[in-house]
Amino acid sequence: MDIATVNTATRNSRLITARRPTRLALTGVAGIAAYVLAIRPRLLNWGATNEESGAPLPGDDLIAVSDLTATRAITIRAPAGEVWPWIAQLGQGRGGFYSYDLLENLVGCDIHSADRIGPEWQHVAVGDEVRLFPDGGLKVAALDAGRSFVLRGGVPMGDTPSPFDFSWAFVLRERPDGETRLLVRERYGYSRPWAPLLVEPTAVISFVMTREMLRGVKHRAERGAAAPPVSPARPPASWQPL
Repeated sequence: MDIATVNTATRNSRLITARRPTRLALTGVAGIAAYVLAIRPRLLNWGATNEESGAPLPGDDLIAVSDLTATRAITIRAPAGEVWPWIAQLGQGRGGFYSYDLLENLVGCDIHSADRIGPEWQHVAVGDEVRLFPDGGLKVAALDAGRSFVLRGGVPMGDTPSPFDFSWAFVLRERPDGETRLLVRERYGYSRPWAPLLVEPTAVISFVMTREMLRGVKHRAERGAAAPPVSPARPPASWQPL
């Protein structure tokens, strides 16, 4: 191999090496663009129509300017009155969140989602705390029993206050056919410049957990709606009223 051939091969190798970071950068930019333009909107609005995502919901006024809003929804083949008890008992130490308990408990949330409506969990009032984990939770900020349930607060990071204000609304809309739309809306108002670094990844996790929660409520409410009514016991044939 002559010197000219060696020099040419060396130059080609350097060009390939120089182009590699550029290609990686372009791939990264393309991936981010695809997420922002195509994937992120679907995660933030799973199950919700454009009208539902854009419409005002109870609790929106708590955070006047939202830096990130997610509206997710599902149709439940049951009237709102049979869905509401499952919403009223949300919370750690109560009915749970009907999502992936195992994942929540890996980080110490101690969640045990109920498969029954507990009368002891049905009372909820404005000002009550609904725990997300044993040592903390959100306050009930607004309540319209049977229709909407709004939580508000933030999650501190050790001794650092939460970098965002947060509202979490659960809204029931019964349709003329007797089915119910359950809408869940999250609104984040940033109070620190670095808040998006925490909230954006959290929004992805929230999509996974909220989708399963919506499915969990749907399954439980529809199972209850499909259960045959319990008939009163019939007296023996020989029994005669006094």
